[in-house]
Amino acid sequence: MQYAASMAVTMGITVIAALGLNLIAGFCGQISLGHAAFVGVGAYVAALLAKAGVPMLATLPPAMAIAAALGVVTGLAALRVREDFLAITTMGVNLLFVGVVRQQSLLGGELGVSGIPGPGLDPTAYAGFVLGLAALAIVFCLWVRRSWMGRVFAAVGEDEDTTRVLGIAAARFKLWAFAFGSALAGLAGALLAYHLRIVLPDSFALVESIALLSMVVIGGIGSVAGVTVAAAAMAVLPQWFQAIGNYKLLVYGGLLFATMRFCPDGLAGALARAGRRWRKALP
Repeated sequence: MQYAASMAVTMGITVIAALGLNLIAGFCGQISLGHAAFVGVGAYVAALLAKAGVPMLATLPPAMAIAAALGVVTGLAALRVREDFLAITTMGVNLLFVGVVRQQSLLGGELGVSGIPGPGLDPTAYAGFVLGLAALAIVFCLWVRRSWMGRVFAAVGEDEDTTRVLGIAAARFKLWAFAFGSALAGLAGALLAYHLRIVLPDSFALVESIALLSMVVIGGIGSVAGVTVAAAAMAVLPQWFQAIGNYKLLVYGGLLFATMRFCPDGLAGALARAGRRWRKALP
């Protein structure tokens, strides 16, 4: 039962983090290779507050707010760059974050922050809490996508120059996307800190950002349902199959290559096409 609860927590945390990246990259077209840094900010903030005696529920809002603030700063630094240059800029943010926390004794340096108090819930209750937050994240992303803001995000991602000609402040909405997506990442990081009870710099390295981006692309960039399914599946596969855990990056790379070669719109696109064929086949 405890193992199943641990798997559920891992799935929920990964889904929240991937949805945050999907909001930035899928909704607004801002490809980020630094999302793990925002997860790390949330984890370190929650860890330090928890060790100071702050209750779990009180640590989540600061973790989200500080991660969102870093997302806005990253967005400001990336306003003048697009596409490949934006990816390189966000990758630099990730490398900078890991480098800084490794040098800070307050953050434990290479050894990270250990001895983090538990969430105050039994494993099953904590799993339910995390899955509930993941469900709220899904609802929030669906609401954003269907709102007027979601339509503006889509317009900015499709053709930023045209949106500016139409009088839309594209820069402002790019910053909102970074803020929302980073806040979800901060929430995921805080939940991860309580789950693992230790926070290490390498847990938020560039490779983790690439893994999150792989989940978004494989699930179908911009699709809430597709990204949710892909993130949940890719979070537990290394746990279920130890051989995959040893070669996680190789497996993720192969899945990403196959997706871009045979199904560039991801799992969501493949299922949508299958559904259309099935409906046409009906008498």
